[in-house]
Amino acid sequence: QVQLVESGGGLVQAGGSLRLACAASGRTVRSYVMGWFRQAPGKERDFVAGITYGGGNVYYADSVKGRFTISRDDAKNTVYLQMNSLKPEDTAVYFCAADYYRGGILSASRASASREYDYWGQGTQVTVSS
Repeated sequence: QVQLVESGGGLVQAGGSLRLACAASGRTVRSYVMGWFRQAPGKERDFVAGITYGGGNVYYADSVKGRFTISRDDAKNTVYLQMNSLKPEDTAVYFCAADYYRGGILSASRASASREYDYWGQGTQVTVSS
C-alpha cells in the first residue's frame, strides 16, 4: 500500500505562486507514474500534470502549460507541483496520485486518465483570489 499526503495549499492572490508537495509512505514510489489532479466545486476531477518514473517524461493539461511544473525527488519519496502565475480559475482541491504503470512508453492520454491511478491522497485546497 502507498499512502500519499499533500501539503502546500493555501490562499494566494492572482499572479502569485504556490508549491505543492506530495509525500509518499508505505513503499517507495520510485517506480510509479505520479500525477496531480484537481477538482473545483461542482466539477469533475481534472488532470493537471504527470511525471514518469525517473522523471524522463512530463505531461501537462493545456490550461497549466508554461505556468506549472511537476517534479519528483525519489530520494525523498516526494513529488512536487510548482504553480506560478496563478489564476482564480486554478482554485480547486489538488490531489496527488500514484500509478503502478508497466505498459511501456506512457502516452499523454494514459497519464491523464484518473481511473488508471492506484493510490490517491486526501487533497489540499488551493484558493486564488482576484
